[in-house]
Amino acid sequence: MSVNQQAHTGLPYGQPQPGYQGYQQSSYGGQQMSGVHHSQYGAYNGPLPGYQQPAPSQGTLRAPPPTSGAPVPAGQPVYSQFGQGDVQNGIVTSAVQMQRPSASQPFIPGTAPTPVSQPATFQQYGPPPTSAQQLTNHMAGMQIGSSTLAPPPAGLGYGPPTSVPPASGSFTATGSGLYTSYSSSQGPPPVTMTHVLPPTSLSQGLSLAQPAFSGPPLSAQRLPQAPGFVPPPCSTGIGPSSYHPTTGAPRPSTMQGSQLPGHALTGLPTSQPNHVSSPPPHPAISGPAMTGLQGPPPPTHPSQSGYQMQQNGSFGQIRGPQPNYGGAYPGTSNYGSQPAPPPPPKRLDPDSIPSPIQVIEDDRNNRGSEPFITGVRGQVPPLVTTNFLVKDQGNANPRYIRCTSYNIPCTSDMAKQSQVPLAAVIKPLAALPTDEAPPYLVDHGEPGPIRCNRCKAYMCPFMQFIEGGRRFQCCFCSCVTEVPPHYFQHLDHTGKRVDFYDRPELSLGSYEFLATVSYCKNNKFPNPPAFIFMIDVSYNAVKSGLVRLICEELKSLLDFLPREGNMEESAIRVGFVTYNKVLHFYNVKSSLAQPQMMVVSDVADMFVPLLDGFLVNVNESRTVIVSLLDQIPEMFADTRETETVFAPVIQAGMEALKAAECAGKLFIFHTSLPIAEAPGKLKNRDDRKLINTDKEKTLFQPQTSFYSNLAKDCVAQGCCVDLFLFPNQYLDVATLGVVPYQTGGSIYKYAYFQLETDQERFLNDLRKDVQKEVGFDAVMRVRTSTGIRATDFFGAFYMSNTTDVELAGLDCDKTITVEFRHDDKLSEDSGALLQCALLYTSCAGQRRLRIHNLSLNCCTQLADLYRNCETDTLINCLAKFAYRGVLNNPVKTVRDTLINQCAQILACYRKNCASPSSAGQLILPECMKLLPVYLNCVLKSDVLQPGAEVTTDDRAYIRQLVSSMDVAETNVFFYPRLLPLTKVDVDSDTLPAAIRNSEERLSKGDLYLLENGLNIFVWVGVNVQQGLIQNLFGVSSFNHISSTLSTLPVLENPFSKRVRSIIDMFQAQRSRYMKLIIVKQEDKLEMLFKHFLVEDKSMSGGASYVDFLCHMHKEIRQLLS
Repeated sequence: MSVNQQAHTGLPYGQPQPGYQGYQQSSYGGQQMSGVHHSQYGAYNGPLPGYQQPAPSQGTLRAPPPTSGAPVPAGQPVYSQFGQGDVQNGIVTSAVQMQRPSASQPFIPGTAPTPVSQPATFQQYGPPPTSAQQLTNHMAGMQIGSSTLAPPPAGLGYGPPTSVPPASGSFTATGSGLYTSYSSSQGPPPVTMTHVLPPTSLSQGLSLAQPAFSGPPLSAQRLPQAPGFVPPPCSTGIGPSSYHPTTGAPRPSTMQGSQLPGHALTGLPTSQPNHVSSPPPHPAISGPAMTGLQGPPPPTHPSQSGYQMQQNGSFGQIRGPQPNYGGAYPGTSNYGSQPAPPPPPKRLDPDSIPSPIQVIEDDRNNRGSEPFITGVRGQVPPLVTTNFLVKDQGNANPRYIRCTSYNIPCTSDMAKQSQVPLAAVIKPLAALPTDEAPPYLVDHGEPGPIRCNRCKAYMCPFMQFIEGGRRFQCCFCSCVTEVPPHYFQHLDHTGKRVDFYDRPELSLGSYEFLATVSYCKNNKFPNPPAFIFMIDVSYNAVKSGLVRLICEELKSLLDFLPREGNMEESAIRVGFVTYNKVLHFYNVKSSLAQPQMMVVSDVADMFVPLLDGFLVNVNESRTVIVSLLDQIPEMFADTRETETVFAPVIQAGMEALKAAECAGKLFIFHTSLPIAEAPGKLKNRDDRKLINTDKEKTLFQPQTSFYSNLAKDCVAQGCCVDLFLFPNQYLDVATLGVVPYQTGGSIYKYAYFQLETDQERFLNDLRKDVQKEVGFDAVMRVRTSTGIRATDFFGAFYMSNTTDVELAGLDCDKTITVEFRHDDKLSEDSGALLQCALLYTSCAGQRRLRIHNLSLNCCTQLADLYRNCETDTLINCLAKFAYRGVLNNPVKTVRDTLINQCAQILACYRKNCASPSSAGQLILPECMKLLPVYLNCVLKSDVLQPGAEVTTDDRAYIRQLVSSMDVAETNVFFYPRLLPLTKVDVDSDTLPAAIRNSEERLSKGDLYLLENGLNIFVWVGVNVQQGLIQNLFGVSSFNHISSTLSTLPVLENPFSKRVRSIIDMFQAQRSRYMKLIIVKQEDKLEMLFKHFLVEDKSMSGGASYVDFLCHMHKEIRQLLS
């Protein structure tokens, strides 16, 4: 790029994104730049077909030295060529090979760099660069790893199975993976790019010219490489982007340590206009050849500390130099005797930092088409955002279990050093898509399931049969157990039983056993469970229309109670209670002409006044039930009772289940703080003044221990509580939620419930909740092979000892998160095994065991750990850890702990896995490059950093909700999905490409849909075409759109149908029905919408993504220094 830093004359660097032409991007200064396309990143493994590398500026060139070359004489420092404003990318290691022909451009003699100052031009992805000079100029400043790597092992990682065509026109594919040697007079060597692995998602449009080197020729030298690693791809990033060779490669003496796919963002300067000027010119360096591009030029500039925060989205005038990012390097740089004035510092361009959208898109493209086959140990599954089919061949489906890493350290010292939590997020009863078979049910008859004598692990594919099949060795504890005669089978020549494929427990990762009577309470088989509906009939509930709505809905909903696959009708019995200050029980026995009501006013000593006729079969008692549901709203229509009780209601339900000798679920519909005189009475203790003080934690704690003791009794009885709350003011969710939380139940909250806007959401939630698969009276235990053990558990459950997770109920949406610790060394050969066993009663009253098995790899190199992590699962665990932490620690401490842990994870990677380079570079592991953006979203969430409008109840509700969310739900909850509706193709089922969560991505002329698992927003820009408004809302103009719509009008036009079908599809993917909110630009609701644009600064003081990345970089540098 030109030394004199003249203004750019070519087009800005964005590239068109599929389905998205002409999307207006706000440029610096706030104006729209017409014709600027939204930036499109190359796919994970290089640019998309038809995309060309932009022609770089034609200023001074710098030769990229090869990864190895003439050794640097001893005692002479190896200078890095990167200043503090450079970005470096790494690669993902993958075992699904992502092939792409290596592209190399021959060097044409006579095109030596000319030290002239010309305006830098940025070219759209049109014609290819005209000469090797332009190309090499463009590629100068990228560290290109040696390209002679062996293909990766099959089966792992993020790669596409198919090869990706090379960037059209730009490079000819050659077989050579090495630099050709050249003399100093010739100029830069050709750049060899073997794009086998995805580049990180740094924007591909910045060409950054660097000074040429003079010095001895750089000879081509082959670096020894670790087997299994493909060469890093090139990508132009902010500043020169460099990709390091991967781990395990022995290095020339100047480069110590092994290198991992790393995504390096260098220096993160904080002020840079949207079109990005080049980095400070580097001095021409003469002397010995460089060995790889590492680190900055000689640090002649004074070191400065501290980061100046960037104004969110400000593209205004360029600021002065930022601390830590020196401007031009002091000292005279001679570029052909023309002095270089210092350029303005850069604002870090949001397009050039890792993009969640790009990572999601690339994973979909690379891994969505092939089934995920679970036969290989330690395979990292596709991302939760990718739609993929699973074939169980011995390890559990990732819908049941996801791990933070699929390659765990062999020793506890390594685990401590990396700080990566070793955890599994387990969803034992997860619902599978229709094209995947549910777990097989295995019945071993009277003797029951085959188990290890010592550790009691259940028979699974990893057990080893010996002595001709007469005994088996346990894969968890190595104990040898006799095979019972009825289970004996001969072995084939490989040592496998000949009935291997006929037995699910020998060939599949997940299956069920029919439990025998010895697995049941009191050694007798359980009765089918019961559902009890308990309706608050106080003044608020009646006046709002809620009581009538619930009664009407139950009439039809009772036909949809869950039942076993082949059963004619559900075995579940139902009962009804209404309450305010007293409780009303109803006898709905089928022989009665009318229901009978019994009132219990002694709430201090709760009992159930009737046994026979309280819990009934729906079909037998249908007329009596319908009569009751018709009468309840009339009976309480004129009530003046405003006070309610709460604990006695749960006690009543529990006693009823105990009397009926069955497990079950209470559905409680409740409206207000229970202040009536009764056990569990609460007082209003809401106090916003406690926020940001040491006492803030009390807002998350229950105000009395009464409910914890009640929860314990409920779990013992198998009584699960689902709570539907309809508050108009403070309700103390932190206390009322204790019983639902510890019994494995759910809480639903509809603040300021209004029939017209909230009815649909509530009814959909109720229908889903009543109909979903649920197991009762459950106990879960996680066994592990020797070397690690389960030490910590997160989720909605109760534990009376250190190993058993007890759940009165467990539904198909709940997860239990388990953290593991080392208690011995692991071996790379045998790996590590987990077995999750869930004992539960099905909705038909059958006692079953559901087993999930998973095998993981173990590593002695940290690099292997970092290469097999799953960031979405990691964030899920970190969020749960933090949300539990606020119960006992000040919120600020919890936030600092999170930041520190993530900084340690990334610093450990930097120190042990990335090749040496300047401290000014932020290098992120490829599969963790989204850790900073996602972590920032967790830190800015309402629990850890509430805005002024967030109530204490909201925070307690979200805290409990997230604690049992699965990975897909936390992913969209913390980083919402944002789609441009104006780009919807009405004739296709494909969704428009999502865009990043930032206000600067929105255009006034567009409509956007944002979903986060709890809400769906439709944002309407002020300049949206009238035709679109008419088609979607059925009104003539922007001003006529009503912000109170809770559903889109059903209009007979393709656009309306397509948008409604997208919303329906999103609703179906989530466990809760999302509230639809229409947001008009510049309307008061827009503040709420902007709260979910998580890459921007938040109103409550949360940092923007760019600022947080700078902050993380600073933290990492402090740890490293």
